[in-house]
Amino acid sequence: MPAQSIQAHHKAAAEHHAKAAKHHLEAAKHHEAGKHETAAHHALMAHGHHLHALHHEEEAAKMHAEKHSKV
Repeated sequence: MPAQSIQAHHKAAAEHHAKAAKHHLEAAKHHEAGKHETAAHHALMAHGHHLHALHHEEEAAKMHAEKHSKV
């Protein structure tokens, strides 16, 4: 698989943050309705997207450092 560009990592991070937000909203809705198992599912999905976003953020930061480093 070819390496992603800095822009692709930023975009992927943003997309995962958006997906995490949607799952958090769903978790809140289901929790309020007393559907705790479904709420927990959405909370876990949100956490997974958060972790994927962190990965892409870290990759973008490393690429920025490599590209703009004067060492």
